[in-house]
Amino acid sequence: MKNKKLIDSFRYALTGIGSAFKTERNIKIHVAVASIVTILGIILKLKTWEWVVCVGWFAIVIGGELFNTAIEIAVDLAMPKINEKAKRAKDISAGGVLVFAIGSIIVGVIIFIPKIINLIIKIINI
Repeated sequence: MKNKKLIDSFRYALTGIGSAFKTERNIKIHVAVASIVTILGIILKLKTWEWVVCVGWFAIVIGGELFNTAIEIAVDLAMPKINEKAKRAKDISAGGVLVFAIGSIIVGVIIFIPKIINLIIKIINI
């Protein structure tokens, strides 16, 4: 195995992320949601720990989607014809991302709903 430079490793990783973003609808959705949550977090003045939690979940969900995409591509390469085990592998991988996404939604509700309710109450009482 040839000795790669660290910069090359980063370049390959960024190429992979870019490729997934260009070709995968779900990655675009997750990035859009993360962007909206970021804007909402700025408006609602999240605390440092809340930012840490949100950014952590962004990484978990988007990273999970990247792994899912890689698994789907590898399975398709290994099994170009329809195969029950290949389908199972892809479905389970997609299920993992769904679990991550549901977890992030629950965390988002816990962090954002009280802040949104407080903002609405302030607006009503003005």
